[in-house]
Amino acid sequence: MRKFIGFALLLGMCSVAAFAQESAPKAEFFGGYQYTRFDGGLNANGWNMALTGNLNHWFGVTSDFSGAYKSQNGVSFNNYTYTFGPVVSLRHSETFTPFAHFLAGGVHSSAAFGGASASGNGFAMMFGGGVDVKATQHVGVRAIQLDWLSLRSNGTSDNNNMRISTGLLFRY
Repeated sequence: MRKFIGFALLLGMCSVAAFAQESAPKAEFFGGYQYTRFDGGLNANGWNMALTGNLNHWFGVTSDFSGAYKSQNGVSFNNYTYTFGPVVSLRHSETFTPFAHFLAGGVHSSAAFGGASASGNGFAMMFGGGVDVKATQHVGVRAIQLDWLSLRSNGTSDNNNMRISTGLLFRY
């Protein structure tokens, strides 16, 4: 029985050592392009950036900021989101890292036509994920990030929005 307990302890310590080698970058910075499809058919292009702090090899916290712009028939539309939340990553492959996140925060939208303009602030919520592809030790490509976006502002809800992002990822 003592040999079995000794073997189990040895196996457990080896497992801990193997688990410790499975590491994640402490921080990741993403910057790139986004395409947003708003409910009602408005399509907007813009930018997306995110900063993620990884607490372990599978769990982190993300802050995500984006801007989407559209000008059509003399009307200029701007939409900015600033959201924060948990991210879960599956780091079983050194090359590909799929992830999922739930983000909540705020939205600021504005529209201008002629000399008149209007703007509003509200609540933004995103649920989605994507796949990061490793290029070098510190640089990667976010092959795709797809998010469902819910916006609530001025007493109205806009739940059928979609955002697709791609760009560069820097790992530290």
